[in-house]
Amino acid sequence: MNFNDKVYNLCRKIPKGRISTYKEIARALNSKAYRAVGQALRNNPYQPIVPCHRVVSSSGKLHGFKGNTQGRALKEKQRMLEREGLTIINNKIKNFEERLFRF
Repeated sequence: MNFNDKVYNLCRKIPKGRISTYKEIARALNSKAYRAVGQALRNNPYQPIVPCHRVVSSSGKLHGFKGNTQGRALKEKQRMLEREGLTIINNKIKNFEERLFRF
């Protein structure tokens, strides 16, 4: 199984209403390749089965979606997370630590 497939398998485990980070996924893969995790999710061919919208930066910021770090794509990510019960204030997950899913 290649790196991207491992990322997708982990991402599938993030429950609705929770988020994880690029760093947590990399750590679960015994790696520090946070950016590679982001690239894998940017190219996610399995959306919505692989819920890449549930992955945020380790500071709790939405960071990016569909290869964009602002604009419509990020607003779409925000709407998806809000529909799952998360609150986003100033582009950041409210109660980030409580909502964080660790593998």
